[in-house]
Amino acid sequence: MNRAVPLRAQDGTVTMRIFLAAIPLLSIAAATPAYRYQIDSRTSQIDAKVTIFGFTKKSAQFPKMTGGIVMSPSQLGSLRLEVAVDARALATRDPKVGTQLRGPDFLDVARHPMVSFTGQHMTMTGPNTAQISGQLTARGTTRPTVMNVTFAVPPAQATGRDPVQITAQTTIDRRQFGMNSYGGVVGRDVTITIKARMVPN
Repeated sequence: MNRAVPLRAQDGTVTMRIFLAAIPLLSIAAATPAYRYQIDSRTSQIDAKVTIFGFTKKSAQFPKMTGGIVMSPSQLGSLRLEVAVDARALATRDPKVGTQLRGPDFLDVARHPMVSFTGQHMTMTGPNTAQISGQLTARGTTRPTVMNVTFAVPPAQATGRDPVQITAQTTIDRRQFGMNSYGGVVGRDVTITIKARMVPN
């Protein structure tokens, strides 16, 4: 008749040591690397819309931007998004409006040529949608801002080999950035839409 062999104290110690030693290896296997992408400025653009006289929408485009995104499919919360926009390249259908927007009453590009957004944390709201919280800087003023983002492909499926396409949108109060002129004509809310294609870097 076979007898049960009692488990000795040292056997349990060895087993525990093996288990603890395996934890870092399991963590490394479970984590995916952080992939880096840079904005393809040729196929990316920013649009800003504001209401005039309470009912007419006017828009301006910002075709020159740089930046990129760093993200790990297994740790999407720690994503980092950086977008820098050359406000001097602002374009509108009406050249006079464009000149006014670039002037001291609004963006004041002579002193503050760049507008930027740095995303520091992402919260997924669906497979393809998320909110990215960060800091928006315009006209030399930085404010916390949340971008609502839609990915063309779920970011959890990113491989680091294919481009990442996003549409991001937020609405800001222009007065918080020192743009107080023409309050009775130009609405205070500005809706900013970023359409960016980012390629592996």
